[in-house]
Order: sequence, then structure tokens, then C-alpha cells
Amino acid sequence: MRPKRGILESNDILAKDRNVNKMLLTTGTKQGYKPASCDNAITSLMKGENGAKPEAEKKRRPTIVDIANRAGVAPMTVSRVINESGYVSREAREKVERAVKELNYHPNGLARSLKRQRTHVIGIMLPDIANPFSAELVRGIQEALLPRGYSSFISVSERSVQREQAALRALFDHRADGIVIATRETKAGNDFLLRLAERDLPMVVVGRALNHQHVDRVTADHWKGAYEAVEHLIALGHKRIGFVGVSAINGAGLRRYQGYLDALREHDLQIDEKLIAGPSSRLGPGQLGPGQVGPGYSTQDDGYAGMKRLLALKKRPTAVFARNDFTAMGAICAIRDAGLSIPEDVAIVGFDNVPLAAYTAPPLTTVDQPTKEQGREAAQLLLERIEGERARERREICLDCHLVIRQSTVNKVN
Repeated sequence: MRPKRGILESNDILAKDRNVNKMLLTTGTKQGYKPASCDNAITSLMKGENGAKPEAEKKRRPTIVDIANRAGVAPMTVSRVINESGYVSREAREKVERAVKELNYHPNGLARSLKRQRTHVIGIMLPDIANPFSAELVRGIQEALLPRGYSSFISVSERSVQREQAALRALFDHRADGIVIATRETKAGNDFLLRLAERDLPMVVVGRALNHQHVDRVTADHWKGAYEAVEHLIALGHKRIGFVGVSAINGAGLRRYQGYLDALREHDLQIDEKLIAGPSSRLGPGQLGPGQVGPGYSTQDDGYAGMKRLLALKKRPTAVFARNDFTAMGAICAIRDAGLSIPEDVAIVGFDNVPLAAYTAPPLTTVDQPTKEQGREAAQLLLERIEGERARERREICLDCHLVIRQSTVNKVN
């Protein structure tokens, strides 16, 4: 049996409160505290002008006992109304609801989570916030969580194993009900996630792989999307097709890059590493290091720099497949700066189909991946585990990508 996360029982809290009150009473007695003997200034500070209650007491959060006193009912009746459990007469319910409104009462979420052993909080672990994939994924996750009464806490790793592990540890320690992880795969990261899974923390990974019988996975078919993009360029007659967004040495774990290579091999086209341009690993102290699978998100700057390198070749490519749409946009700028035309001199395809892709000049041919759907599916799988199917076998969902053809590869689109 996997060890369960510890929980502080409500009885322990009550016992501590009683001890604290006893200490306060004892201390007051030993010091000979006599309110009547205080001078006027001290009395004024404690009671306020004209004997009014001090401001701190006025701002004290109301409790169930306060609601019960205001409504003229037992605290148990208030608890039943607030938690929607057990029978309460209509008259008593209306009194309690009126008192709740008058006192501006809000249930203590922490206390309720301790009692129910659930916080209704989901952690979301992202690689960065610059990547538009992250924002769309979160939208999908929240679309599934909010109607079920769950909130989400978002953490960003910025490609640092230390940051990722610190954030995951904090979510675990603060009793998040489950976590969606969408960061890049590393050996150190996977080892840490496996330890959390063994401690009965429900989780779902998006994109990355994690071999555990109770960890579900959601992804899109990046390999197939890339393969179809390169096939589209081959069908248009292109034979020298470049790749921008990752270097050959860092591309081993990138499914889009593998789809590019496999399409060239399938059509007996030469794989020329000179036509593969991308950033080398830009790692500082405490970054991914051992176990890294490919560099982080490829940017417009990476696309511009990579395309400049390809255009400087004696025999430049006639078409380019970019790792993502923003990399493609940087490449488009480099092609224009070189005085060349798209698609007449160089055709280009992106990946992701971000909203801006339809408004580049010319509009960008790209591969659409169902990012929001991945978020929704991941949240649904996680809620299944949290709310009752914790021990079921792992499930994997792979969603299809599809090619969106625009004027960056053909002059006219039907």
C-alpha cells in the first residue's frame, strides 16, 4: 500500500486552541491583570471611545457560532445549511441565510479541506509563460475545473529542474488535490514525479512521457502533424527542405523534428544537417543539464537567426518547416530582409496555428494542434482519479493535428 499524505485532525486543532486559551488565562492571572485599575488612556485603547469595541474585534471574521447567535439557532443547524447536509426547516434555513448575509460570512476553506481531506485546488506546472501553448492549455483545464468547483494554482519552471521540483513539492505540501504537468521531460524531473506518484498524488502529464501505472497522459500527434507538413512541401516539388527551431544535436526528443526527418527518409530525400538550424542549449547554473530532452520554447529571435544561417548557405533551402509559429514568423522576417519572396523563393510552414498565424504577410501555412482540448482532457482524467477512480489503470489520449494551408506555401488557396 502506498503511504498516504498526513492530515491534521480537527480534534488536534481544538485541543491546541484549548491549551492556548488556558495559557492566556494563566498568564493574565499571574500578572495580576485588573482592567478596573487601568488608567483612562489604557482603558480608552482597550475599549475604544465611549466603551465601544476595539477596531480589531470589529474586523474579526465571523464564525459559525456568531451566525448561530444572530439567527437564534444551534451551531449544528448553521453547519447543515452551509454544508448543504442534513434536514433544516425552511424557517431556520432562511434565518441562517439572512445572518450569513448580514455578517458577510465566508466559510474557512482551510478548515473545510482538513475536515473533508480535499482542498479543491489543482496545480498546473508549465514550462514558461511566453509560450502561447501554455495560455491555451490553461484555458482548457479551467473550463473543465471551474464548473466542478475547483481552483487552480499555476507554477512555471523556466526550464529549471530545481524550480520545477520546488514548485511540485510546494503543491504537494499544501495538499493540492492533483497536478497537471506540461513541462519538458527530463530524467531528474521524471524521477521526482515518480516519487510523488508513489505517495498517492494524482497527476496527469501533457506531452511528456512518464511510465507509471497510475499516471495518465494527454498529447497531440506531433509526429504525424510534422510529417504531413513536410509531405505538403514535397508534393509542391521542394527537395531542399530546412528545419528551423532546434539544432540537430538537441532534436532527438522532439516529435516534430522526428516527423520532419521521417518524411524526408520516406520520400528518399537527403537529410542535410546544414539545413537544420536552431539554438544550442542555453543553460546556466541550475538549469536542466543531465537528462535534458531538447531546448526550451523556440522564439521569433531563434527563427530569425536560424533562417539567416540557412539563407547564407551557398545552396539555400527552397522550403522550411519551423518548429512553431513564432519561429516561423521570425524566419519570415529574415526572408523579407534578404529581399526574397514567400512562397516564390522560400516556402514556409509553422506549427500550432496560433491566432496571429492567419494575419502574417503572407498568411502562414501551419499545423493546428488541439491545445485547449488537451487541457480539457487532462483535467477530466485528473478529476476521475481524484473523485473515485484513483487505482484504475493509466489512460493515454492522443489527439490528431491537421494541416491548415495558407499563402506561405501556395499563392492561391481554394
